[in-house]
Amino acid sequence: MATQPASIRSLFIEGPVGKLEALLNAGTEQATHAALVCHPHPIYGGTLHNKVVFHAMKALNRFGYPVLRFNFRGTGLSQGTHDRGDGEVDDVRTALDWLDGEFHLPLIFAGFSFGAAVGLRAGCPDARVKAVIGLGLPVAAIDDRTYDFEFLETCEKPKLFVSGDRDQFGPRPNLERVVASLPEPKKLAIIPGADHFFEGRLREMRDAIEAWIPHVL
Repeated sequence: MATQPASIRSLFIEGPVGKLEALLNAGTEQATHAALVCHPHPIYGGTLHNKVVFHAMKALNRFGYPVLRFNFRGTGLSQGTHDRGDGEVDDVRTALDWLDGEFHLPLIFAGFSFGAAVGLRAGCPDARVKAVIGLGLPVAAIDDRTYDFEFLETCEKPKLFVSGDRDQFGPRPNLERVVASLPEPKKLAIIPGADHFFEGRLREMRDAIEAWIPHVL
């Protein structure tokens, strides 16, 4: 496993409706992939600084991959306004384009909660993305928000789903039904005692990512 790079670069990416605030954790010169990690729902406080997003970045960066995090439109210093998940798919595509243009490496997508629901819609059909990770996939209705994951049924690239067995937005039976309907390769990792935010179980969430990556890439 590569030595973890230390440098962090703050930048803005030209997005569909204005600049997107981003942070890039540098990779090694021998990096084989570059990765993108997307944050949870911005209306409920989600940003690129979210703890789950940070730890997912750490897990991927540990392999020497450069890892990009960004704020969706209307979040932090990113321009535009929240678009209930539709325009945010274009934000993810923009971030994937930036990573491809910057590094010319195969890509990995990871997203947490809203970031997974939105980002998988962009990452799964993108041939540049070689593996996808959904953390805390919100398979149950949240207030007035529901997410449709039927598009995953045609996603044949490696898929990792990590959730807690106490996830209030991803009940285990619902999640197991979704994952069971998907083509291989796929893996579902359930973290005992973890809630939606992996409170007190972030290390176990990172371990699940770090254990999976060498088997699929």
